[in-house]
Amino acid sequence: MPNVNEDNPNALSQVQRRAVTELLRVAPVADDLARRFQEAGFSLALVGGSVRDALLGRLGNDLDFTTDARPEDVLKIIRPWADSVWDVGIAFGTVGSQKDGYQIEVTTYRSEAYDRTSRKPEVSYGDSIEDDLVRRDFTVNAMAVALPEKEFIDPHHGLEDLAARVLRTPGTPRESFSDDPLRMMRAARFAAQLDFEVAPEVVTAMKGMAERIDIVSAERVREELNKLILSAHPRKGLALLVDSGLAERVLPELPALRLESDEHHRHKDVYEHSLTVLEQAIDLEEDGPDLILRLAALLHDIGKPRTRRFEKDGGVSFHHHEVVGAKMTKKRMTALKYSNEMVRDVSRLVELHLRFHGYGAGEWTDSAVRRYVRDAGPLLSRLHKLTRSDCTTRNKRKAAALSRTYDGLEERIEQLKEQEELDAIRPALNGNQIQEVLGVGPGPVIGKAYAFLLELRLENGPMEEDAAVAALKEWWATQD
Repeated sequence: MPNVNEDNPNALSQVQRRAVTELLRVAPVADDLARRFQEAGFSLALVGGSVRDALLGRLGNDLDFTTDARPEDVLKIIRPWADSVWDVGIAFGTVGSQKDGYQIEVTTYRSEAYDRTSRKPEVSYGDSIEDDLVRRDFTVNAMAVALPEKEFIDPHHGLEDLAARVLRTPGTPRESFSDDPLRMMRAARFAAQLDFEVAPEVVTAMKGMAERIDIVSAERVREELNKLILSAHPRKGLALLVDSGLAERVLPELPALRLESDEHHRHKDVYEHSLTVLEQAIDLEEDGPDLILRLAALLHDIGKPRTRRFEKDGGVSFHHHEVVGAKMTKKRMTALKYSNEMVRDVSRLVELHLRFHGYGAGEWTDSAVRRYVRDAGPLLSRLHKLTRSDCTTRNKRKAAALSRTYDGLEERIEQLKEQEELDAIRPALNGNQIQEVLGVGPGPVIGKAYAFLLELRLENGPMEEDAAVAALKEWWATQD
């Protein structure tokens, strides 16, 4: 590889060593595949994110290749070689396969472009790798390694930008974003994933072309947003979305959190607070990135702008912002085509995020603790993390007191779990038993009776069956 960063040759040599190590690891599979393409009269190169990640020393088992072979020729070469093959992306020139534990995609040289009205990009095939690379989103993704000879191809100085940790486009940013407006979202995503800076001219183009994101489908926007939020540095990417105006188009509730402070600054900057809560929630994750928790942390206060009131005493209130926020969360996530289950879980966490603050100094009854667990259901662990993350006060004494109080609540939950079955709170009698006791068939009254018994269970804890039967008969006697 050429020395393109003479100001910092040591950094570059480290990059080169990492790349060589990574490429040697995948060489048996990559070289074998390249020879098969070569024998068929075609070229093959490792490309894009795979080369970038090799240079960063983080290449995984997903390998991206580019070739001058057309998709039908790629299939002919790969099918006898791979362990399995899929062609769901063949309309876009991509053939996928698996070989020896590697996930491999081979894409014909191509370019994509949107017209002004279509949400689907038009794909055309090219004949040279140079034409393919110039159409890629960023210079750090526009590098290739021709195989099997290991020739490094970097016509747009991606290695230099990689060493400088900056995102630039191979052509002009306006041309790049006009070809594919989703690249503006990718700029924010890569900034968050790689902790890179975005070149000023790229940011300027994003600001000037933000409305072009409207042409991209909600599903593609959602996937980029998910990758950004699940990244190592989501604040960086989210801030770029807000500052560029893109968030106004895809997640307008986020920039809306930048409320003007009252003259006495009696409430926190809700936008900065929300980003901090997100970061603190990430710190509490135990089993890797949790999209549901992160979305709930980011969106937990989006109801505040609509519920802000300036009180007569000079204070500021946000009454019922959790209820309003839950509805707003459901609406926005539905618009972004999230699954029904994810919409339900995130909006429920937003709705419940203030519930703990009714716990006060720990005076909740066992009944209140049961209801807290019942209402959280399978989201209880996430609710614990969200509630703890929502403390961003700089007052160390106040923060410590809140933490101790929540410690106490969690201890009480565990104590009750040892005494009774909290994870699946249900009445002592099921629907069939209720029918038998009351001597009636199925109908609305059975649901009312079940709700009555459930309320008793929450209020008093587990009941013996005989006591539940007696209570049910007593209740039934009062019904008209």
